[in-house]
Amino acid sequence: MNKERYAIIVAGGRGLRMGGELPKQFLPLCGKPVLMRTLELFEGEVSRIILVLPEDHIPFWEELCQRYHFTLPHTVALGGETRFHSVRSGLSHLPQAGLVAVHDGVRPLASRALIRRSFEEAERSGAALPACPVTDSLRLRQDEGKSEAVDRSRYVAVQTPQTFDLGRLQQAYEQAYSPLFTDDASVYEAASLGIITLVAGEETNIKLTTPRDLLLAELLLREK
Repeated sequence: MNKERYAIIVAGGRGLRMGGELPKQFLPLCGKPVLMRTLELFEGEVSRIILVLPEDHIPFWEELCQRYHFTLPHTVALGGETRFHSVRSGLSHLPQAGLVAVHDGVRPLASRALIRRSFEEAERSGAALPACPVTDSLRLRQDEGKSEAVDRSRYVAVQTPQTFDLGRLQQAYEQAYSPLFTDDASVYEAASLGIITLVAGEETNIKLTTPRDLLLAELLLREK
């Protein structure tokens, strides 16, 4: 029996690396704010979307929704001090059973296929983590400016949506915060709740961090 599916979209970034004052999740992307495009990825794929925003961003988001006539149903949750606290806030708005995908608000190009295979794997094994092979050469930094080459075939670059059994992820987020928690998979792993299965990520599933990323996203969207 298929479990109920939910999505948490985390959009707490201030966008300082983009330059300017407008946070990057609100910047226009082919005529529509980035964050709206991200939420639309999950339309029809989940029964409920939770959008986590800093409290001072909520009025501006509501204004944008009116301006762009954005009517996709979603619940807004208050963001926290860190991503960890923001995801914990989002989880508090969901029941204790089902599957949940946690996705970066500034990854508006994930495909429906990626979302679906992530949910399918999470239903099978409990946790699914999109990842891509590392193509650059890697080195391990050491003391005094030294470094050594490492085998890049042993490493992957991870993405979102990171998708989990909802009850297990809620249990994982009952832990105390650690600065070592860089994503949901690291929180889940620290709670020893089971294996995290890698699924094929997508090169086009970029995280918008710099102005160049935004230009690339526009090109990719136009190709679609």
